[in-house]
Amino acid sequence: MMHTNIFILVWRRKISLLLLLSSFLLFGLWTWAYLDTNPSYQQGYGGVNNIPDTDADGIAKDSYKHIYVLQKLISQANRVLRFQQESSNNKISTKSKKDLRSQTHPNSLANSGLGRFLKPTKNPTSIVIEEASAQTLSLVARRKKGPIVGESYLFEEERLKILENQQRVRNSAMDEIQNQMENEAQMLSSAERQTQYEHELQRMGIPVVAGIGPDGAKPPHERLVHFDLKGAPPKISFLKQLLPVMKTLGATGLLIEYEDMFPFEGNISTLSAKNAYNREELRDFLETCAHYGFSVMPLVQTFGHLEYALKLQEFASMRELPDSPQSICPSQKSSLYFIEAMLTQVVEFHLQVESLKMTHIHIGCDEVARMGECVQCRQKTKGELFMNHVINVAHFVRNKWEHLKVVIWDDMLRGMTLSEMQHSQIGQYVEPMIWVYINDIYRFIPPMLWERYTRVFPTAWAASAFKGAFGESLMIPPIQNHLENNIRWLAVIAKEGGRFSKGFQGLALTGWQRYDHFAVLCELLPTGIPSLMVSLSTVSKGYFETNPKENDLLKVLQCVYQLDKRRSGHPWLDLQPNSHHNQLFSTCVYLGHQFYKYSLRLYGLLSEIQMYLNQVQEHSAWMSDYNVRHNFSSPIRVHELTQKTPIYISELQGMSRQAQELLYEIFDKYTIAEFIEQTIYPTIGSLQRHLANAQLLLQPNHWPQRPLPIAQALHDLHLMSDEPHLTAGQSQQHQQQVQAQTHRHHHPHMLPN
Repeated sequence: MMHTNIFILVWRRKISLLLLLSSFLLFGLWTWAYLDTNPSYQQGYGGVNNIPDTDADGIAKDSYKHIYVLQKLISQANRVLRFQQESSNNKISTKSKKDLRSQTHPNSLANSGLGRFLKPTKNPTSIVIEEASAQTLSLVARRKKGPIVGESYLFEEERLKILENQQRVRNSAMDEIQNQMENEAQMLSSAERQTQYEHELQRMGIPVVAGIGPDGAKPPHERLVHFDLKGAPPKISFLKQLLPVMKTLGATGLLIEYEDMFPFEGNISTLSAKNAYNREELRDFLETCAHYGFSVMPLVQTFGHLEYALKLQEFASMRELPDSPQSICPSQKSSLYFIEAMLTQVVEFHLQVESLKMTHIHIGCDEVARMGECVQCRQKTKGELFMNHVINVAHFVRNKWEHLKVVIWDDMLRGMTLSEMQHSQIGQYVEPMIWVYINDIYRFIPPMLWERYTRVFPTAWAASAFKGAFGESLMIPPIQNHLENNIRWLAVIAKEGGRFSKGFQGLALTGWQRYDHFAVLCELLPTGIPSLMVSLSTVSKGYFETNPKENDLLKVLQCVYQLDKRRSGHPWLDLQPNSHHNQLFSTCVYLGHQFYKYSLRLYGLLSEIQMYLNQVQEHSAWMSDYNVRHNFSSPIRVHELTQKTPIYISELQGMSRQAQELLYEIFDKYTIAEFIEQTIYPTIGSLQRHLANAQLLLQPNHWPQRPLPIAQALHDLHLMSDEPHLTAGQSQQHQQQVQAQTHRHHHPHMLPN
């Protein structure tokens, strides 16, 4: 019984006893190591000083190796003790205890994490080898009594290499999958590759157009970007920053429409706006264009859209009709002299810029309104008037600058017959730029018109749009619509280009700033840059590249996230129909990105306020126009319906200040003021009127009995007739009685006599 109690006591105190024994063992080992390596004790024993040098070196090496092994044993013992103590404190489960006992078996040390390798030595016993700590290694290195153990026990370098290789494999797994997919794609037939390409386009919200893809036709030879400068000139510094972006995306030249932004001189100097470019900064910009290898095609309107000139008193006599400054009269000699003066100043200024490539001049001639209506012009047909005027201007250009070719817009030619165009020989003087900005190009240029064009003109240009085509006062261009327009033009050029003897010259991506001189601003240039980048990168390649690594678009974007659809589950570019933006342009960094993102916020806020005003004014039963006209509503409801109004006004005022800050580096103060007045001020005015109506409805403290008086406007507009059963005198007397009753309710202190 006594032995049993002792056994139970020992079993319960096994951990304490084990710790005590381990402590004695450690103390003994450290003491032995100290005595064995201490020089003073070695001398006392008549140690190495009395032994020959060769034997002493061998003894030192063996001693050094023993120290190293002992240090590893001590480190291993400490780790075992810590592991057992932690297991005891945490009261591990029975299963965990079994695992612990299995780990203490010599053959399971490698799996337990307490030892990594088990290497046999020349001694009969096996020693568990663990990597030495940094302090122990440095201590051994400083002793200088013998070399470090020559044979590696840790294989740590090899283990780290294995881990690095595994990590590298994990990081590159997706790339290997992509490479495999690309290799498989190369083995597919052309039709199968096109099917995969079209499927990916559909996922990205990009329209699929037959014949457009990696195996399709080549891109247009020339890719021009149109700068519309009329009435809102971007600062030259901003335009210069845009040039390398366009160069990277594949642009080859610029189509610059100056209008009143060109610095005219002499007797036509009044054509220039007061905020027009000066000659020095414009020359600097053109020199930068030459530096990037861009060609420049100036655009000078010479028939229609001459509002900026004909609106002025000194040039009003050249109008086709006195009340319309839109078109010039082609029958007046002064008109041709005026046009020649404009062209001379513009062309000569560009030719003076060293190394600037200029091969074409665009003379406009689109949308000529009211043509042939003045007394002089009525003597000829409209077709004859148009042909003669265009040929006269083109003849002047070709005689004065033989190397220049003349380009016109094509829309005025669409109504001409084949015989009219052939008889005038207009194909020898000009190259048409065929412009269509919607998706159905053949709707405006049907096959029969293509037939006429190919029989008259040896070559032609095409014109798409990246902004300014889907709404006169839009704030943000619909990227998907513009991209589809450009892709469909690629298909048309591939199909119809071969019918021209010299093919298509190229494609111009137009970006209108106003629909005409008198129109308000549409999308500003910085908000159109995302649309420009998508469309330009597409037409420069001949198709939209779905692989983000191969698309030039990503060369000009700085994104904080990985543009990889395989990791996110979403395509890197998502353009759904009627969508203004996507994550790519709302998060990445590029030229103009701050104002583009600001425009998205402003667009959302204005839409929210418009819904709010529509709800409280049109759909509310307490602040409708009827309530306001009759000054009849519930004060509690009025308070409820105006709580958000001051908040919205404050937010719009803050957005106005942000617009000034963001646009300061892009436009002058006049353009900034026009943008704020056009987009923000009208909504603030609506909110202020809403508050004023609320104040009016809150004034009464007493309200009349029903029925409320009939509004006089109903009678004035004959929307409400007199009561049919009353005579005219009785109806008037009845209205006077109702009005008198209403007057007494509004002024209760006035009682009848």
